[in-house]
Amino acid sequence: MRIGLVAMSGIRACDEELLRLGLTLPGFVERSKTIASLPSLGLLTLAGLTPARHECVYVEVEDIRKLERPPDGFDLVAISSFSAQMAEGYALADQYRALGVPVVLGGLHVTALPDEAARHADAVVVGEGEPVWRTVLDDAEAGRLQPRYGSDGHYPLDQAPMPAFELLDLDRYNRLTVQASRGCPWHCEFCASSILLSPRYKQKPAERVLAEIDRIRSLWSHPFLELADDNAFVNKPYWRGLLSALQGRHVRWFAETDLSIHEDDELLGLMRDSGCAEVLIGFESPVLDGLTGLELRSDWKRRRWPEYREAVRRIQAHGIRVNGCFVLGLDGHTPDVFDAVHDFAVATELFDVQITIQTPFPGTPLYDRLRREGRLLYDGQWERCTLFDINYRPQPMTVEELRAGFHSLGVRLYGEELTRWRRENFNRKYLRHARHVEESES
Repeated sequence: MRIGLVAMSGIRACDEELLRLGLTLPGFVERSKTIASLPSLGLLTLAGLTPARHECVYVEVEDIRKLERPPDGFDLVAISSFSAQMAEGYALADQYRALGVPVVLGGLHVTALPDEAARHADAVVVGEGEPVWRTVLDDAEAGRLQPRYGSDGHYPLDQAPMPAFELLDLDRYNRLTVQASRGCPWHCEFCASSILLSPRYKQKPAERVLAEIDRIRSLWSHPFLELADDNAFVNKPYWRGLLSALQGRHVRWFAETDLSIHEDDELLGLMRDSGCAEVLIGFESPVLDGLTGLELRSDWKRRRWPEYREAVRRIQAHGIRVNGCFVLGLDGHTPDVFDAVHDFAVATELFDVQITIQTPFPGTPLYDRLRREGRLLYDGQWERCTLFDINYRPQPMTVEELRAGFHSLGVRLYGEELTRWRRENFNRKYLRHARHVEESES
């Protein structure tokens, strides 16, 4: 069979004013382009599992409206998409089925709403795709695709295949993804990441991660990697070993983590020496309001709130950039939170800042709670699940206060002057210091 692996790519937003502003804000545009250019590691992983008798073709569709007809010549099509692009994914699936091509849908959104997805597919995959993919292929080849395939989230990552990075046109990307773990111990109420596929935290053997990195290095002379982990460095002994082995491979990399890494100078040194350029840390709120009850198992971030500023300083002192992530519109946030985010970014000298609006994605505890409370504004309009659009009633702010505050904060944070100051200040104050420390240690 010739199999089309189709990823719906690009950044989406419905807020026309935000889109207009985004065209003029260098910091916002920079991060958006980075996110939009990440390939689908899930589809590449399925390609790595596909027997050699089949041919896999990786396709990205940025805007279905610009397609005269779907990319063709396939005997089977698998489509993966996030909630904001799911309507486009469904439309593309409908086009393929009208042409007589069987379609398989999977991913986070499909796992959350399989009955909805089933209306647009010959088969849906619920949960992790690796345990069922070869069965899907065998059934498709025999003409007996089942309506639904499911896994229980216990797929062992020591069986993870090598993703088929060779399918990519590497000139299109500024970074590639590698995954070392799935899940996160904190279970934030709003989280719509791999925890929906794998309810327990699990780690991929370090030798497999290193093999994936070496495969990318063989294809790409100057690789920049993004770790596709919800929360890297949870298992710090594991990472000390992996990062020690990573030194000398001459890669640069980015990861998402929690602030606990600031306590471990040895780990920070290994991160720096193995090529860590930047970490994204979900601070979520610069004020205590909003942090209570954020995690389902504990108020970990609320307890850690007094460490926020020192954590940024210690991490950046090692020459590692910090991208501070804040979620606006958490319950308890007042309009004062927008000034608080701006002031925190300036006072801590964050290299970068990511602001999003709290978004109740289907399948998350947040979605279930807001639905029970009657606070969803556009239930079922998944194109509004962009992280930049408001699709619920915040408390105690109004919808308009949240929208206006978000716009104003975006202009201040991502304007040319403050963006340039953040970059230049880090290079002058932290990066040169870290290089001096590194030279003295060697």
